[in-house]
Amino acid sequence: MRVYLTLVRRELGMAFNSLTGYVVVAAVLFILGFTLVDLVETLRSGPSDAPVTELFFRTYYFWYAVLLTAPVMTMRSFAAERTSGTYEALMTTPVGDWQVVLSKFTGALLFFLISWMPLALMLFVLRHVANEPLLFVPGIIASTMLGVALVGSLFMAIGCFASALTRSQIVAAMVTFLIGMALWVASYRPLTGLLGSGAQARFFEHISMIRHVTDYSRGQVEVTHLVFYTSAVCFFLFLTHRVIESRRWK
Repeated sequence: MRVYLTLVRRELGMAFNSLTGYVVVAAVLFILGFTLVDLVETLRSGPSDAPVTELFFRTYYFWYAVLLTAPVMTMRSFAAERTSGTYEALMTTPVGDWQVVLSKFTGALLFFLISWMPLALMLFVLRHVANEPLLFVPGIIASTMLGVALVGSLFMAIGCFASALTRSQIVAAMVTFLIGMALWVASYRPLTGLLGSGAQARFFEHISMIRHVTDYSRGQVEVTHLVFYTSAVCFFLFLTHRVIESRRWK
């Protein structure tokens, strides 16, 4: 456990000791600023029965931020190690492959959560501006943050897998972006109603990240959503481990 925590601290240190990390945090804050302005105008235009967390996800700024920043957060995970020549030294130390994979995933996820912490502050600011306590139920805010964490964990796992595949950080970022974009686009299919109610429609309904975060923003914590994200994260981490394991013996 001590080795794992040491590796996690190393990952966080790499994130905050580079200009890229601060650029990512600034980009998230910039997009949250646009979201705050949009929500204030929405609340001023008239009363709303929806909680402000649901109004937040209706703007789609969250998805723009995740799709653009997640690849940058994770592209350094393994690709930078190979470029700098520290990968071989890391893999020859007495640490297991799973410790390396999980520490890089945990470090990336913690960095993601830190960059999105201002979202909770933004919601409390909106509560003061709107002066409508019913729009800001603590349980709904907690479930919303859980939804953000689950989406972030999936994108961080995808990013770690993409970074393990290549030496190029740019290629790793592009692969992460393309996989994330594919999942995001697939999320629209159950909303169009074009697939009817068959097995295919139920499948796309199950993987719809847009539907997932909408449920969480309403305070609905579904077990099926938790199972989906847990399974998807474990799947991509398993693929990452297999890539690392295969490269160790080459």
